[in-house]
Formats: sequence, C-alpha cells, structure tokens
Amino acid sequence: VNFPLNNQQIPKMLRAATSTAVKRAVLRSSSRGAPSSCAIPGNMSFHASAKREEEATADATLPAESKGGLFGTGLSEWFALPVGIVAAVPLLKLDYYVINEETQLLAVFVAFCVTLYTQGGDAIFNALDQKAVDLLKEHNDAEDKVIETLEQKLVFLKANQNMVNDFNAINEIRAETYVKLNAAGAIKPQHDFKAQVERILNMIAAEEASVTEKTKMGLMTEATASVTQKFSSDKALKKAALDSAIATIKGGKGKAGADPVQAAFVQFFKEKAAVVKASKDDSEEVAQRESMIAKMNSVAKNEGFIFEFDANGKPSML
Repeated sequence: VNFPLNNQQIPKMLRAATSTAVKRAVLRSSSRGAPSSCAIPGNMSFHASAKREEEATADATLPAESKGGLFGTGLSEWFALPVGIVAAVPLLKLDYYVINEETQLLAVFVAFCVTLYTQGGDAIFNALDQKAVDLLKEHNDAEDKVIETLEQKLVFLKANQNMVNDFNAINEIRAETYVKLNAAGAIKPQHDFKAQVERILNMIAAEEASVTEKTKMGLMTEATASVTQKFSSDKALKKAALDSAIATIKGGKGKAGADPVQAAFVQFFKEKAAVVKASKDDSEEVAQRESMIAKMNSVAKNEGFIFEFDANGKPSML
C-alpha cells in the first residue's frame, strides 16, 4: 500500500500524535486515585490559612476532559496498532525514517520509561504523596500550636480586663491605710511614753523592794547578833529565857509575864530606830539614789527612751 505523504505532512502527524499521547498520560496520572491532599481540587483550601489568588487562576486553566480512546476520539486504543503499522510501512519503505543506533537508543529509553512508569510509577507516586501528607501534617501541627498559644493569650487578656479596677481598688486601700497609719502615728508616741514611764516605775519598785529586803536582812542579822551577845553575857537573861521557854512548853506563863527574847529584839529595834532618827548621815541614801539614777539612765539609753534623768533624779525630755 502506497500513501502519497510528503515531507511536511509527516512531522505534523508525529507532532499531533506526541501531543495527544502526552495529554492522555497527564489525564491518566491525575486519575490514579491520588488522595485529596495531593490532587488538584476545584476549590483548594488549607487549615487556618488564607486562600490564594492562584487557585482561581488554576481553576480557569484546567484542561478540558478528553473523551479518551485513540487520540481523544473515543475509539479503542487497540486501533493504534494497525494505524502504527500502516504508518510505519511507508515511512520505512520510502526511507523517511532510517532505523540506526539512535533509533535503538530511543527504543531502549522509551522501553525504560514505559517499564519505570508501569512497574515503579505507583511506588514513586506513593513516596511523593506520603511526603506531601507529612508536610501537611507538620503544617497542621504547627498551626495547632500557634492556635493554642493564641487561645492562651486570649484567656490571659480576658482575665486582665479588670486590671484597671483592681489597681484602683488597691490605691484606695493604700490611701485608707495611710490615713489610719497617720492617725495611729499621732497616738503612738503617747503609748510609747506611757510604756517607758511604766518601765521606769516598775524598775524603781523592784529596786526599792530589793533594797528593803536587803535592809531587813541586815537588821535581822544585826539584831540576832546583838541579842545573842546580850544573852550570852548576862546569866539573869539566860535564866529568864530558859524559864520562859519551859513555861511555854508546859503551857503556862513565865515569872516575868513576857518572853525575854522577844523583849530583847523589840528593845533593839527601838534603840536602832532612835539612833537612825537622831543621825543626820544620809550618805547611804544618797549612794542608793545615785545608783538608781545610773541604772535608769542606762535603761533609757539602751531602749531608746524619749527622756532621761539628771543628777537629782528629775526627768527631762530629749
């Protein structure tokens, strides 16, 4: 069979066949069962992301669906076999296409591409699709963390809506506290002065009680020594004390009608009182007063009193 084909018609036929085959390959790869995350949707959107203007452009530039079949005509693909044989015979016969080493390399390359597409296409597609799924998952996780952070910030901001009112309340409480402190500050020195005076009075009372006790002990020691010496040197007093003790044990009264020992102590204290009354020596009293004034001034200085005492014991404000 001879076909009147010229040199201009053959390249046009090859170009048309190649373009149709490429379109069919693209349409077939898009219908491979790809997940929704990798297919080209009509309305693309991402989680918490703004839509892009390129999506509308992509929708407008999508190729029209082919009818399928041979060259998009709807005929069975098996018709390509006789068409190819019919086209190859005149091409080879008329030497329009020369089979040489380049043709063999092209055949090997095409066979490699076909084998890779048919045998390993699914594996490559799944690897690329899994990578896309992983990238989308990482993107969603990052956005979830950002959303969580923004929600926490929103909660914090809502909690701080009354911050101004809280600070105003704090300022009012502070002002009231200062007023109360000022009022207490006007009375506090009086309370401090009262406490300091009470401290000095208690100290004076304790010192007087101590001096009184020491004086009593001294007088009793001196009286005991004096009465003991008197009874030791006077036999009559010794005999009278013995008779009085025996009579007291028996339940009767002594011949003198009174205890001679008690009478001796009473007589000693009377004589001692008369001596002290007649004496004009107040050196001991002056020494005690000076010691007391020194102790009071020491306490006033150590405890930060607002007064002190002069040499005569008169207080003066600092």
